[in-house]
Amino acid sequence: MNAPNQSGWRPTMTLDRRDGGGTATGNRALMLEEPLIFEIGNTHTCGVDLPEPSTRANRLGGMARESEIGLPGLSEPETIRHYTRLSRQNYAIDLGLFPLGSCTMKHNPRLNEKVARMPGFLDVHPLQPVDTVRGALEVINELAVWLIELTGMHGVAMTPKAGAHGELCGILCIRAALEARGDPREVILVPESAHGTNPATAAFAGYRVENIPATAEGRVDLEALKARLGPDVAGVMITNPNTCGLFERDMKAISDAVHAAGGLVYCDGANFNAIVGRVRPGDLGIDAMHINLHKTFSTPHGGGGPGSGPVVLSEALAPYAPLPFVTRRADGTVELIEEENAGAEHPHTFGRMCAFHGQMGMFTRALAYILSHGADGLRQASGDAVLNANYILRSCEDLLDAPFGASGPCMHEALFSDKDFAEGLSTLDLAKGMIDEGFHPMTMYFPLVVHGAMLVEPTETESKAGLDQLILALRSLAERARSGDESLKTAPHFAPRRRLDETLAARKPVLAWDGPLAPAGTPTLSEQGGS
Repeated sequence: MNAPNQSGWRPTMTLDRRDGGGTATGNRALMLEEPLIFEIGNTHTCGVDLPEPSTRANRLGGMARESEIGLPGLSEPETIRHYTRLSRQNYAIDLGLFPLGSCTMKHNPRLNEKVARMPGFLDVHPLQPVDTVRGALEVINELAVWLIELTGMHGVAMTPKAGAHGELCGILCIRAALEARGDPREVILVPESAHGTNPATAAFAGYRVENIPATAEGRVDLEALKARLGPDVAGVMITNPNTCGLFERDMKAISDAVHAAGGLVYCDGANFNAIVGRVRPGDLGIDAMHINLHKTFSTPHGGGGPGSGPVVLSEALAPYAPLPFVTRRADGTVELIEEENAGAEHPHTFGRMCAFHGQMGMFTRALAYILSHGADGLRQASGDAVLNANYILRSCEDLLDAPFGASGPCMHEALFSDKDFAEGLSTLDLAKGMIDEGFHPMTMYFPLVVHGAMLVEPTETESKAGLDQLILALRSLAERARSGDESLKTAPHFAPRRRLDETLAARKPVLAWDGPLAPAGTPTLSEQGGS
């Protein structure tokens, strides 16, 4: 804290004078400095004038608080300004390009939001009588039909709430199918280029996980896979396109080999955005694949949800799909199938993934996206996503090492490494430099098969002008890293906060305020003459 002046007044915020941008308030024009709420308010005042409570006995039954609650008191304007200023320090897809690799952060069309807020969708409740939600069931069924058609599969489980939840659904279907034929198997094979949740899901489902190496060009080593197949292998979990940004050209041969050995094939569909309308996973021998509606079909993404991860299933696995699900009867009506009416129609289900029917708000948004694009629009979107990624790859590969650049065109994401950086500089330094350039950093240090990996996925929703700006930033930062620019080690310099120790924050997070509160009588920001 700053020392008091001669009048005894003490400011409550720490001034931030950096790089020639020092101001009395710590503000930088419209980028307003904002302390923690505990540093603004105090526990001795309240933002609302309330009468003294009566002396009558309370009705809390002995549950009355025995000590002060410890929350700072602020007026309504102060509270609104505090959280608005904090929100200005967030990065969002509505603010700029989000180049996270393997995460498909694409624009969320406002048409989707309008549809999701229509009466009958916005206020639908999972405990309503079925006869009052026929329209919602029609939406679920219509989306299910599209997902089956786009993937060339036989059935779909709509209830999984996210990608990892969908992975678990697919693996549980595989386990149920193997148990039904009396074939206990213990091993799931996971290639090096798969997503990190794949081995975690297999282990959670009770399988032992074994790794399959990648070739020098970043794809699954087919011969190594064939050599490991045997009577103990339940299946393979493969990501296609994979996390190196490459399409697995041997996918059909992989599926055939696994099936010949008695196993089943799970495909991670997080990268489906690269192949929609161009490749049907069912034609490649896939038995189960989750689809991230919050990636491929543009529903809101991030913040822990709400996500949605429907799982499409082959004819071999569809009988084991979880409940509940919707189906269209011969008379055209859509019926909700649950335990009480499954009967002989769906006797092999492994059970439920969740209490109700899935994420209704995500279903409406995804279907609005699909119907507004149509089959030809979806095909164009995937083509544009691949085109944008290749534009970035070829525009930067002379300055940023592209380990698989010689393997042919990439798919939806471009992969670089820090191989040619000057000694002492790393991927982390370049990523922090991106913050100064106004971009959220790309995915770093993943996939693990590439040292100092930088994985960039632009998606199809970015214009050439936007991509050119990103490329300009990447090339400038690459030149600085190659030349040994020491200033990168302390980047970012222009962000609201300087470089943080993310490792320490993750291992020892401070989840509660334990510092001093502003003392009673401390002037508010307006009384201090601040903004």
